[in-house]
Amino acid sequence: MTTVNLLDFDLDALAAYCERLGEKRFRAVQLFRWIHQKGASSFEDMTDLARSLREKLPSLCRVADLPVLSRQESADGTIKWLFDVGGGNAVETVFIPEEDRGTLCISSQAGCAVGCRFCSTGHQGFSRNLSTGEILAQLWHAEHFLRKHLNTPDRVITNVVMMGMGEPLQNYNALVPALKVMLDDHGYGLSRRRVTVSTSGVVPMIERLAKDVPVALAVSLHAPTDALRDSLVPLNEKYPIAELLDACLAYLPAAPRDFITFEYCMLDGVNDQPEHAQALLNLLKKHGGPRGVPSKVNLIPFNPFPDSGLRCSPRPVVQAFWKILNDGGLVTTVRKTRGDDIDAACGQLAGDVLDRTDAARRLAQRRGPSVGAASQPIRFVKNIKEQQA
Repeated sequence: MTTVNLLDFDLDALAAYCERLGEKRFRAVQLFRWIHQKGASSFEDMTDLARSLREKLPSLCRVADLPVLSRQESADGTIKWLFDVGGGNAVETVFIPEEDRGTLCISSQAGCAVGCRFCSTGHQGFSRNLSTGEILAQLWHAEHFLRKHLNTPDRVITNVVMMGMGEPLQNYNALVPALKVMLDDHGYGLSRRRVTVSTSGVVPMIERLAKDVPVALAVSLHAPTDALRDSLVPLNEKYPIAELLDACLAYLPAAPRDFITFEYCMLDGVNDQPEHAQALLNLLKKHGGPRGVPSKVNLIPFNPFPDSGLRCSPRPVVQAFWKILNDGGLVTTVRKTRGDDIDAACGQLAGDVLDRTDAARRLAQRRGPSVGAASQPIRFVKNIKEQQA
């Protein structure tokens, strides 16, 4: 008999499940706390449950961890896991430690169907959406592994970013219950300010997220004009920049922060010139009225990978771009290099995907003539301030 994975349930869904078993809601709260706060997977360990319930549950349900194919630890403490999600697919998850916080970057899909030119995941194509349980298992495994690894009873992961493999808003039905568990005081108890969903611009789902579970929002912009963004982020052809920024403005009243984060990958000779910086400044400062779009911009040094046909902008070019935005009144940061030794970079999470979308051919057609192979080492990059409370 197939058993139910309790990691697939937020608290309301778990309460409904317990009710079907003839149990009251407080039993669901007890189960929820044992699973998420204490990391228990054996019902026998859940000592405040009635003996009769502990004996009944194993034949009906389970707490399903993801098999770990590999775990790599950087000299700076960054950890990357490769999780087996079955069917020949594997996804990557990255933990980024800081003195004042610990951030976990979680995947939402095996592969990605968006196909951004600068993203290694997109070049692998798309296999399938992850379930709520598979999304949460990354957090569940990492949190309770880290407590043992660091020999601490305290919570280690204080921030979650849905910035791993996949487009989270294209897996909306699985994403929302997972976010609710992250925020629930009986679960991980994270602040809405400390949970970030990154999107390449799925406009209708941004609107739904604002109503269902508004958390911090990061938008992968990467270009100041539709013509350029069409070539870098194919989704822009469906949801152009003006429509995307309108959705961002509509999201702000429900958001836990008073700004939207815009990610901008710096690509040598493609989107990194002074005229691009000035166009981006004008776009964000003037769209929708004199106030513009309240923004913070993260400039991301591109992390080269085979077949991208792209190079990272030289540091002086990145600094010049930063200065134009900063002098123009946009809060702008440049992500800092970390963890060069485990290749867990932004845009580099690739795992292992059985592509059902013919991604390699489609991206080769989009790419056109190569602009040259990059020679820099792949680096792990993170934003110094992005995940501050």
